[in-house]
Amino acid sequence: MKKVLVAVMILCAAFLIPMAAGAAKPGFDDKEIRIAQWGPQTGPAAPWGSVARGSDILFKIINDEGGIHGRKIKYFIRDDQYNPAQTKAVVKELVEREGVFAFVGGVSAAAGMAVKGYLAENKVIWVGPATAINEYVFPVQPYLFGIYPLYEDEASILTKYAVEKLKAKKIAFFYQNDAYGKSGLEGCKARMAKLKMKLVEESSVEPGEKDLSSQMLRLKKSGADVVIMWVNPTSATIALKTASTIGFKPQWISSNTLSDYPLMNKITGGLWEGVITGAFALAPDSDTPLLKKYREAAKKYAPEERWGTFYMAGILFAEPLIEALKKAGPKLSTEAVLKQLNSMKKFQGIGPPVTWSPDVHQGSDSIMIQKCGPNSTYITLQDWTTNELATWKKKK
Repeated sequence: MKKVLVAVMILCAAFLIPMAAGAAKPGFDDKEIRIAQWGPQTGPAAPWGSVARGSDILFKIINDEGGIHGRKIKYFIRDDQYNPAQTKAVVKELVEREGVFAFVGGVSAAAGMAVKGYLAENKVIWVGPATAINEYVFPVQPYLFGIYPLYEDEASILTKYAVEKLKAKKIAFFYQNDAYGKSGLEGCKARMAKLKMKLVEESSVEPGEKDLSSQMLRLKKSGADVVIMWVNPTSATIALKTASTIGFKPQWISSNTLSDYPLMNKITGGLWEGVITGAFALAPDSDTPLLKKYREAAKKYAPEERWGTFYMAGILFAEPLIEALKKAGPKLSTEAVLKQLNSMKKFQGIGPPVTWSPDVHQGSDSIMIQKCGPNSTYITLQDWTTNELATWKKKK
């Protein structure tokens, strides 16, 4: 019996020691690097779910090209249904059960805020959140690197455009009642204050709210000639359809989060034509060599997917992490990758140039302004523009 017990103990030790060794260096071994992303594959923000699927295209390209220093990328996607509580559950599972090395993307400011501290405590790198709020990058979060232009900056730039180019006299703001929507509202109000103007109406919506008649009636009553909205695709669709039924037809302006024109035109029944949005990358139909490469890869690896802004964004958010992994060399570690991320200068993927330093983890501050034209075409109204009012730049 003693011999049996000793044998069992030896077997247990042999099993547990590798696990402990693996836990000391989570997320990779000699053959693979584990990367993950959460995203709403179902629920009110499901149209944004293609961001997570888009990242997969870049990882498949890298794996087909031989991987990174001999290691292939193993990629995990988890549906959090745009629910922060669910995000916490799937992230915990990915970190503690799958032992991921890094996260990319990740839709929803509320979801990101729900897991930001947990990822930092576990020293898990997070590159390119698919949302942009000050809390992600100020003060600097050692393991978190933002690419998206901050919503405050984007809203400020769009508000300036509305006043100076569209000659808007009465501007209203329609926003999602969370960190995402409130960040846009703050940027808009900061610009309005600079212009010595005030919003004629501020109206909020909960992410899953279905009846927006009261909000649209208030916006119409305000006399707004321009309405800037910071909401999810479903809320935007309900808003435009409701406004149409009551004869309210302002100039709608939106964050780049609703810049997938073919998709938005489809789900709004054609009401998206004429809407102006910010843009964090070139139009999906641009003919740059890199975009062409990605479009062809999407046809090969995911022919069932529609190539568009959100899908393309998934690639954009993952590009700098791939660059850092390559430059970190074969002796992979979290510290080695952090060193490369913190020294990245004007990295050019399919979005704006990305620069990070140990003191500033906001990688870009520029947007373009586009308009949805006939047949969901992209009309560029204004080239890359920065927010000269941004206070965070003083921290560089």
